[in-house]
Amino acid sequence: MRYTKLPDTEIEVSKICLGTMTWGEQNTEAEGHAQLDYAIEQGINFIDTAELYSVPGRAETYGSTERIIGSWLKNRGKRDDLIIASKIVGPAEMSKHIRTGGYTKAEFKDAIHKSLKRLQTDYIDLYQLHWPERNTNYFSKLGYSHDAKESWQDNFAEILENLKDFVKEGLIRHMGLSNETPYGLSRYLEESRKGLPKMITVQNPYSLLNRKDEIGLTEIMHREDVGYLAYSPMAFGVLSGKYINGTDKPDSRINKFPQYNRYSNEQAVEATKRYQEVARKHNISLAQMALAFVTDRPFMTANIIGASSLEQLKENISSIDLKLTPELLEDIEAVHTAIPNPAP
Repeated sequence: MRYTKLPDTEIEVSKICLGTMTWGEQNTEAEGHAQLDYAIEQGINFIDTAELYSVPGRAETYGSTERIIGSWLKNRGKRDDLIIASKIVGPAEMSKHIRTGGYTKAEFKDAIHKSLKRLQTDYIDLYQLHWPERNTNYFSKLGYSHDAKESWQDNFAEILENLKDFVKEGLIRHMGLSNETPYGLSRYLEESRKGLPKMITVQNPYSLLNRKDEIGLTEIMHREDVGYLAYSPMAFGVLSGKYINGTDKPDSRINKFPQYNRYSNEQAVEATKRYQEVARKHNISLAQMALAFVTDRPFMTANIIGASSLEQLKENISSIDLKLTPELLEDIEAVHTAIPNPAP
């Protein structure tokens, strides 16, 4: 395994982070525990979850993933060698079964204490806002469309003030963002210069099919020392090639949840076919090429890899040892130039 540090901390994390959002829906508790055991054996020390998980978010499975991690932690009897990240939901239709008040002090208190109880731990290493409260472009939106009737009020400083208190209590160690834009990150950084805590990471979708954050966001992260955590590096399994090759199964994620079609449009399918040709040309699997590309981006802190089977997880983790040649990277860029960001 390879390691790096979370920005502005001495916390060392594995370059591969174990994603967990299928546990409690596509994976049982026993399967989640088996994935954790294997990941730790391979040197992974970074685990990402959220109160919303498992996915899709439903009242019946709310918090199930955190509970699975918590039961494993209890059985393991050891916590301090791991870095655990979780998230609080924002106000949205998909999270109305959890709470609807947004990022207020009361909402943070409720969310943090419930996550700690489910995780069976005294603290969360990295606590993230799952998505912005304001109207902006995330969850498959490439461009920003302004809503003049939006009721949101600038509350960046208030959010940092509220979270600062939970840091003082020792319930969370550091704070991060998810599904955030250059504007949002810039505003949080501006407020942190006034004596408030800094958002040290952004967790956004990033893959061969979605490199939109290279336009604006990654420059801020380089210059301001903010870490990037990539989710969906396999584009919901599309970049395994199974859907274009016909090797998918009825319980494959997109077949089971057809509403998750952001990586399945005509342009994304064509791009996937071209990336598969590149992988074949260089005698590697499309999945490992896709993962190795993400892991080795110069702005990347950790690549969040999830799997619905232990076999998938083994292949995905082994991508840490793959180094892409300059010639292969040139071929990837040729596809990206022809079909840029087909699935934001």
